[in-house]
Amino acid sequence: MKPLDLPAASDTKAWMEERAQTQLAVVREVADRFRTSPPPDALEALREWNRLETAAGNVLSPVQLLANVHPDLATREACEALEVETMKLLTELGQDQAIYAAFAALSPEGLDPLAARYLDKILVDFRRSGVDKPQEVRDRLKEINKRLTTLDLDFSRITRDDVRTLRVTPDRLGGMPADWVAAHSVEDDGLVTLTTDYPDAVPVRTFATDRSLREEMVTAFLERGWPQSEPVLTEMFALRHELATLVDYPDWPSYDADVKMIGTGSAIPEFIEKIASAAAEPMERDMAVLQARFAADLPEAGPITGVDTAFYQEVVRREQYDVDAQLVRTYFPFAKVRAGLLEVTGRLFGLRWEPVEVPVWHDDVASYDVFVSATDELLGRIHLDLHPRPGKYSHAAQFSLASGVAGTQLPEGVLVCNFPRGLMEHDDVVTLFHEFGHLLHHLLAGHGEWARFSGVATEWDFVEAPSQMLEEWAWDADVLATFTADEAGEPIPAELVEKMKAGEEYGKGIQARQQMFYAAMSYWFHQDVADGSPTDLTERMIELQARYAPTAWLPGTHMFASFGHLGGYSSAYYTYMWSLVIAKDLFSQFDPADLFAPEIAGRYRDLVLARGGEKDAADLVADFLGRPFSFDSYAAWLAR
Repeated sequence: MKPLDLPAASDTKAWMEERAQTQLAVVREVADRFRTSPPPDALEALREWNRLETAAGNVLSPVQLLANVHPDLATREACEALEVETMKLLTELGQDQAIYAAFAALSPEGLDPLAARYLDKILVDFRRSGVDKPQEVRDRLKEINKRLTTLDLDFSRITRDDVRTLRVTPDRLGGMPADWVAAHSVEDDGLVTLTTDYPDAVPVRTFATDRSLREEMVTAFLERGWPQSEPVLTEMFALRHELATLVDYPDWPSYDADVKMIGTGSAIPEFIEKIASAAAEPMERDMAVLQARFAADLPEAGPITGVDTAFYQEVVRREQYDVDAQLVRTYFPFAKVRAGLLEVTGRLFGLRWEPVEVPVWHDDVASYDVFVSATDELLGRIHLDLHPRPGKYSHAAQFSLASGVAGTQLPEGVLVCNFPRGLMEHDDVVTLFHEFGHLLHHLLAGHGEWARFSGVATEWDFVEAPSQMLEEWAWDADVLATFTADEAGEPIPAELVEKMKAGEEYGKGIQARQQMFYAAMSYWFHQDVADGSPTDLTERMIELQARYAPTAWLPGTHMFASFGHLGGYSSAYYTYMWSLVIAKDLFSQFDPADLFAPEIAGRYRDLVLARGGEKDAADLVADFLGRPFSFDSYAAWLAR
């Protein structure tokens, strides 16, 4: 087996269209066999369906990636059309009563536990697709699924492409880092162009001493996607509710939660309240410090808002914790951070990253073949696409290019981020480690027999936990010393890292409550439809922000309009905090004095990461911890 032979960027559209039709032909061939002469043997049937799911993934994975990263608009649009076509076909298969009957007739007797799990998952999928419903209901479900695919693509396109710009005079850039200023040249008309992409938006919000510039940037950032995405989201929420009720669930959150660790939709607001309550005192303590420092500069301004929070959190960290983010960033040049990330993760999990020159979709992309250090076995290939450009996905995420299946194909994954090319904020470094955790999960769990369990195939409210745990290595002084360096070549001092950690601890109450605002918005936007009381999304957002967030609504803004997680995560944004609870428990098993201890890292790799979806996430975690996961580690961390 070898990784994919990707085409030159200019040939991607033709390559993807040909690949899609070849793979979809396999899907149709297997489906036809189940309709006309289904395999009577359960194991044979599962292997055939595995071939179908592998082929379907071989279309969906690359088209979903390329629709978000390819520089050519026609290629992106062609990939979106292929996704719609593929999802339409899969919806039809999920409601095919002849195929369902073939699987329902199979006996799990004699199957090994993993094959039996696969059969059970297939049957659950069919039932959740409405296979047992009358024809008119199945027809309506097909319409809904097709429309939801289109709406999700529309929402992604809006949030990806709506990059706003500010044009300002150079004198307004006071407080900005020198290297950042040098990278923003004054144009012929005497102005400097700034965008709402992260490499501009985050530094301006954090460092700009011109408050009006911060306000313009924050407002522009929060207005992305408005007003175009509101009707898209409103229709999406309504159709999700209709879909759920057609397959006998009371609402979308219940339908969505039924296959997650949390189990029930009603448990979501309970969890949100639990975290909000635990974070109330830490948030109040953090905000009192922030408000006092803000009022010292602007005593007549009233309560601090989102215009000033990032700036004054930086002021507090600089003045009270002796952490100067502009000094910190001098230790994190992008090239050293990327190399350090590979060194750290390679050492931790026994891997070797070998650079390879292969055709890719853009010159920014760096590709690596991944080997097991001890045996030199090729595990797969990764691609790092880490800088912003027009038409590219504007957040940070791991995309699959190919799901690994033993004896059939190697796993191949892509990290898509938007980092500066020069010096990085430490928050960027943490984000890079986090997203790379997903890539590791995809890679290490891509060597089993069943495509269904390959890669990040666990319950969706667990998938963030391994990535959140890997962030801990980006906070360890000894780890950072191995790859950081300022202009003089000196690594970041351990005492500075300790101050950074203390400064980060200061803001965790604020962060937890901000996350609960997002989680509440994700849940209630959906649940309000079920309750028969859908409200104007802006009004509901303002209400939830007042209830959960550390700061009030900034008048005139509509942050939900670009909150991309309303697409993929739907009602389940609680996932990030649910996963963090588990991540803190997982990390409690590591020795802070030796984060590279091979025995514990190896157990974690083999019992959690490498298993993919072969067990329920709670069981994977219990295998590693030797007990069920607990809230205790998170609660202790939040309270201290």
